[in-house]
Amino acid sequence: MPETTALSLDSVSVLLVWTAIAVYALAFVAYAVDLARRGAVAVDAKDAQVRELAAVGAAREGAVAQLQAQERASEAALNAPPSQRPRLVWARIGTSLTVLGFLFHLGADITRGVAAGRVPWSNMYEFALTGTLLIVAVYLGVLFRYDLRFLGTFITGLVVVLLGGTAIWFYTDIVPLMDPLKSVWLVIHVFVASLATALFALAFGLSVLQLMQARRERRVAAAAVASDADGAKQGPGFLRTLPSADALESLAYRFAILGFIFWTFTLIAGSIWANDAWGRYWGFDTKEVWTFVIWVLYAGYIHARATRGWRGSRSAWLSIIGFTAVIFNFTIVNMFFKGLHAYSGLS
Repeated sequence: MPETTALSLDSVSVLLVWTAIAVYALAFVAYAVDLARRGAVAVDAKDAQVRELAAVGAAREGAVAQLQAQERASEAALNAPPSQRPRLVWARIGTSLTVLGFLFHLGADITRGVAAGRVPWSNMYEFALTGTLLIVAVYLGVLFRYDLRFLGTFITGLVVVLLGGTAIWFYTDIVPLMDPLKSVWLVIHVFVASLATALFALAFGLSVLQLMQARRERRVAAAAVASDADGAKQGPGFLRTLPSADALESLAYRFAILGFIFWTFTLIAGSIWANDAWGRYWGFDTKEVWTFVIWVLYAGYIHARATRGWRGSRSAWLSIIGFTAVIFNFTIVNMFFKGLHAYSGLS
C-alpha cells in the first residue's frame, strides 16, 4: 500500500477503490435479495401451472406448450424498455448502488491515471482496475437495451472478488513506463483487450445461468409428463423468474461475438506493437500464445454454434472455458510465466 503520510492522488485512488468495493458489496446483497423475493412470488404461480397440467393428466405436448409459453413471456420481459419493466424495489436499489460504486470506481481509475501521468493500465493492478470498471460499464450500458438485472448478483460479486483481490495482492507503486510501453498502442491495444474481457464476462455469466436454467426446464418437462408436481419444484427458486435457456444462450452468443471482434483486433494490434517494439510480429512468447489460444477457443465456440449446431450445454461450456482461459491469461500467465510481456509490476 502507498505511504499514508501525505494524501497523494494515488492514496485517494486507493481510498476510492475500497469505497467502490464496499458499495459493490452492498449492491450484491440488494440484487441477491431481489432474486430471492421475486423468486418466492413467482414460484407459486408457476408451480400452480404445473400442478394443473398434472391434475388433468397432461401429455408431453402440454408440458412443452407450457415451457414455450414461458419462453415467449421471458423473452418479452428481457427486451422490455426500461419504462415498461417491473418496478422491483430491490433490483432498483441494487442498480442504483452499482451506479454509485461505478462512479467511485471511475474516480479511482482517473486519479490513478492523473497521478501516473499516463493511461492507468500499464501493469496488472491498473489493468484489473480498468478491466473491472469496463465490466460494470458494459453491464450498466446493456441495461438500457436488455433487462439483465437478474445478472446483477453475478456481475457485482465478480467485481468485488476481482477488484478486492487486485487491491490486496496486485497493488504496485507508480513507476515510469518501460521503453516498449511508450507507444500509442498501449492506449489502444490494452483498452480494447479490457473491453473484450468485459463482454466475455457477461457471456460467461449468462452461460452459467443457461446451464442452470436448462437443467430446471428438463426437470419441469419430465415432472409434467409424469404428473409429478413436486418434481417440478427442484432447483433454485429464482430460476423460475429468469428467461429461458434458449434466450440466455442467444444473448450470451451475441456478447461473445462482440467480444471476439474486439479480441481479434487485440491480437492484430499486439502483433503490430510487437514489431515496433521488438522487430518481429510473432515470437511465440507465452503471452502471445495464450492470447491466440483464447482467440481459437472463442472462434471455435462461434463457429461450432453457427455451423455445427453445437447449442445447449456444449455451447455454454465452450463459453465458460473461454472466459476461464481469459482469467488464466491475466493471472497465472502474468505472475508465473517469464517472457517479453513482463509488465505485471510485481516483484
